[in-house]
Amino acid sequence: MLPERPDFGRRAQLTEWMDEPCSREELRACLRDLARVNTWLMAYRPLLSWLDSLDLARLGEPVRILDVGSGYGDVLRRIERWARGRGIAVELTGIDLNRDSVAIAAEATAAPSAIEWVNADAFAYVPAKPQHLVVSSLFTHHLPDAEVVQFVRWIDERATVGWFINDLVRHPTPYYLFRLLGWGTRLHPFVRHDGPISILRAFVPEEWRGFCAEAGLREQDVTIRGYTPGKLCVMRTKQRPQ
Repeated sequence: MLPERPDFGRRAQLTEWMDEPCSREELRACLRDLARVNTWLMAYRPLLSWLDSLDLARLGEPVRILDVGSGYGDVLRRIERWARGRGIAVELTGIDLNRDSVAIAAEATAAPSAIEWVNADAFAYVPAKPQHLVVSSLFTHHLPDAEVVQFVRWIDERATVGWFINDLVRHPTPYYLFRLLGWGTRLHPFVRHDGPISILRAFVPEEWRGFCAEAGLREQDVTIRGYTPGKLCVMRTKQRPQ
C-alpha cells in the first residue's frame, strides 16, 4: 500500500509485489507491461547514448555485454538491435536470479537472436569470458544499501571497458507522474503498484556518491547523471577502444 504522505528525504522500506512469489503467467504479464512503460518513458535512451559514446566498433572483437537483473530481456534485445544497426558484433548475456524471468526472457526473444540467458545469483556468477561492459536497469533499487555497495564493487571488477547502472531517482515529480500514468492506463496491477514504490526505494545523487566511495572508487572515476523523465544513472568508462 502506498503511503499517504511519502517522505522523499530518505529511502522507503517498502515491498514491491513483483519481488514476492507469483505464477509465471502473472510475472510474464507484469514484465511485458513494464517493458511497455520503458518504451513510453524512453528508458533505453541513456544507456544507448552511452554506448554510442564509446566507439565500440573500434574494439576489434565482439563486444561482450552482461546485463545483471535482465528481467524481461527487453534491454538486451534493444542493445542487439542497436548493435546490428551499427554493424557492431556483440556477445550478449542476461543474468537473473528468478528462474521464471529467465524463461520468460527466452520466450520473448526471436529465434535468430544469440542472447544467452542465465539463471544465477549475480554475486556468485563468474562469466566464462571477461566482459567488456556490464549494465543493469531498474535493478539496484531492489537491493539493501550494503548490497548496492557490493554490487558497485562487483560490477567494477568485471567490466574491462566500462559499466552503466540505469535506475530511478527518488523525487516527487516522477512519483506523482507515474501514479497518474498508472491511473490513466490499463497496466498490470503489479506495475501500477510497484512503479511508485520503486521510486520511493530509489536513490539520489548524494547516496550514489557515498556508495561509490564505499566501493573504493574515486569521485572522478564515475559520472552520476539524471535523465528526464525520472532516471538517475551511474556510469564509468575505464578505457576507450583504440
